[in-house]
Amino acid sequence: MNDLFLYDKAIKADFPLLCGVDEAGRGPLCGPVCCAAVILKDDFCCDEINDSKKISEKKREKLFDIIIENCVSYSIVFVEPHIIDDINILNASLLGMKQAVKQLNLTPNMVIVDGNKVPPQMEIETKAVVKGDAKSLSIAAASILAKVSRDRYMQNLHEQYPQYRLDKHKGYPTKLHYEMLAEYGIQDFYRRSFLKNRPELLK
Repeated sequence: MNDLFLYDKAIKADFPLLCGVDEAGRGPLCGPVCCAAVILKDDFCCDEINDSKKISEKKREKLFDIIIENCVSYSIVFVEPHIIDDINILNASLLGMKQAVKQLNLTPNMVIVDGNKVPPQMEIETKAVVKGDAKSLSIAAASILAKVSRDRYMQNLHEQYPQYRLDKHKGYPTKLHYEMLAEYGIQDFYRRSFLKNRPELLK
């Protein structure tokens, strides 16, 4: 039994249906933010599961299937760029997290969310856990579901718009990405609010 499993086990003593929630894609210039909620089986323990950022892409893909096979419910929500522009990335992330919990086919007793804020007006007891993806198995599992789902989404976008090299940077603000933007301009899947400091790219 690892520390992440034991962290959840302690909470499950009082809240048997524990839901972990996390997001992926707050920092990129384009594409959605992806939020995932998951309720793992009680006896499921996997030492390989950790914060998705600490795991290779190949391993995340493998763990994605393992998590799906070993959960009692999961949900994945994409919040699109125009909503991010309307309500800002923090509020868009919190909205996506709330929607992901609502879309589960079971109602959890407790929701734990990675970070220091919880979605507003949750109908279920909800707790924010700072660096939760390194502390809780449920949150770490949600982080992997969110990260893999978003990466797959960005790969599909890359196939439609190969000139932006989205397969290389997944939409994050890298030197290569800015060079492609300067050459080809923006598309509808860009977050205009993220490019305010580069007005020449918004033309």
